[in-house]
Amino acid sequence: MANSTVAAITAVLMLILSTGCKGTPKTDGRERASAEKPGVRLGAFSADSAYNYIAGQVSFGPRVPGSDGHRACRDYIVETLRRHGADSIIVQQATVEAYNGDRLPISNIIAGFNLQSAKRILLAAHWDTRPWADMETSETLRQRPIEGANDGGSGVGVLLEIARNFAAKRPSVGVDLFFIDAEDYGNSDGFGMNADTWCLGSQYWAQNMVPYKADNLPVYGILLDMVGGRNAKFHYEDFSAREATTPTIKVWSEAERLGYADLFPRSVGGAATDDHIVLTRAGIPTTDIIDISNSETTSFPATWHTHNDNLANIDRSVLQAVGETVLNVVYKEKPY
Repeated sequence: MANSTVAAITAVLMLILSTGCKGTPKTDGRERASAEKPGVRLGAFSADSAYNYIAGQVSFGPRVPGSDGHRACRDYIVETLRRHGADSIIVQQATVEAYNGDRLPISNIIAGFNLQSAKRILLAAHWDTRPWADMETSETLRQRPIEGANDGGSGVGVLLEIARNFAAKRPSVGVDLFFIDAEDYGNSDGFGMNADTWCLGSQYWAQNMVPYKADNLPVYGILLDMVGGRNAKFHYEDFSAREATTPTIKVWSEAERLGYADLFPRSVGGAATDDHIVLTRAGIPTTDIIDISNSETTSFPATWHTHNDNLANIDRSVLQAVGETVLNVVYKEKPY
């Protein structure tokens, strides 16, 4: 996961997010009236199961493109999706060049459920891990790749658990799960000036956008990044709030209904260079659920890009909150 910069919280922006605007759902009125009733859990999301999917990824070691762990994890994700009955699994393979000249063999994985549905939702997470621990103080430690239990592993774990739920109860709309590669190989020097060095997998995908065409794009997307850490807070991400208002309102409203308002504050925490920007610019307005204003650090989690990003710092209660919220949003969607 790339950088965070504190964003100004303007009165106009907060008015839009709290009351809705033309062309977007409101947090009360029609959307609230259509809810089955406050607090109802749809599906059977299990934090223990999601944690086990994270542990499965971590067992392969760092998942840096081109490594043995990366190849093993790709196969693990594909096999898990197959076991949970995905209707289609596409592995988009390519070689991309990183900012430092490294040639990276990548695999973007897209699993489709309910292919016959004209209305589709996209759920996404990156599955690669950072090749360097650049937030460590020791030069030796900085050169070693991280385990990425939270940054990479947690979003994938939640998506695989959602796939398990789909095996038991299909949603009413089509859902595509997008496991994005090579998000975390970017240049951390002067973040803002190097935004295009991050998200290499989604940038490659955007060149041809498999399996979509202009007339069958998902109506919106939800990106999950660092969604399992201790002391997490999921504030609005600035770009999401401005450019993907509909899914942002849906997610934060559902979290509030489920009793997770303290984990999903209705205020902007900052801005992140992340895959949601690429997806939104490709025509799929995508909100980013990301721990960008952590209650301990007021920025990214203390484990970010360090060797403490391991299973010991994964919080099952956070996984549960995020997973239930996203699953509820999807199960409440109605076909056209």
